[in-house]
Amino acid sequence: MKHRNAARPNNGREKLRQFQELDDAFAKALQELDDPDARPDIPTGPPVRSAQAQAKEEDARARERAFSQRLEALMEEYRMTPAVLTELIGTLLECGVWADKPGAQR
Repeated sequence: MKHRNAARPNNGREKLRQFQELDDAFAKALQELDDPDARPDIPTGPPVRSAQAQAKEEDARARERAFSQRLEALMEEYRMTPAVLTELIGTLLECGVWADKPGAQR
């Protein structure tokens, strides 16, 4: 003979209480969605970026790497230290020979 563990069935009051709790929680969630000032307690991950934005970021990183490599090669070729380069750039900016923003003239 098979022995079944029959769980005690919930009585009507218990079912009604559970339904009421669920209904209250659902009503609260709907109110929070309707309130524009409320911030839901839903954990979110990092913002999703479009493929176009990711491609732009990758292009920008590639340009930065290429610039850094070219700058390092020029500094090595002309035997310039970072301090000397900084002084040179400062002098060019100060004399108005080189603008600190592209397209800007002093």
